[in-house]
Amino acid sequence: MLTLRFPLVLASGSPRRKQLMSDAGFQFTIETRPTEETFPETMPADEVAEYLARQKADQFMADAGNRIILCADTVVILDNQILNKPQDEEHARQMLRALSGQTHRVRTGVAILAPSNDTTEPNIHSFTDETTVRFVSLSDEEISYYIRVCAPFDKAGSYGAQDFIGLVGIERLEGSFYTVMGLPTHRVYQALKPYSH
Repeated sequence: MLTLRFPLVLASGSPRRKQLMSDAGFQFTIETRPTEETFPETMPADEVAEYLARQKADQFMADAGNRIILCADTVVILDNQILNKPQDEEHARQMLRALSGQTHRVRTGVAILAPSNDTTEPNIHSFTDETTVRFVSLSDEEISYYIRVCAPFDKAGSYGAQDFIGLVGIERLEGSFYTVMGLPTHRVYQALKPYSH
């Protein structure tokens, strides 16, 4: 378990990220700031998650102070198209039908602001972690049940790996399960080590 030299702030309202950071033994507070979460249309899909994480970190740049700010963003990519959070039930159904029986990629970008020794500006360190996910073929009944019971409207790609659809639908994955949940905890832990006692 790491004991950090500076207070840690998780800049995310995601209950899944909060749970993962708690389970990894971190002490932290939560502070979110409004971010547009938009990206240039011409940006390659592989760059978007880290770009959005850095956008979130920018909101803290002026007043990060002696704190470590941890920001993250997760995108689901199918055939080089980003599947964002669904707008409504029908949109969620379309996404899950598209993912059914297919392999897609989940990329989580992380940006960490930390105090710098030689300047008043904080250091920013960012990276992306990717996991490849294969879904079995899902029936319309399974998709409808999932949307009704789990209401996945706050999730990229309309699903949570830890929910019903992940439990019955994920055939295999290559990479970290936690990256699919929204935070590559193994890499976050390593990135925070230099700031520990």
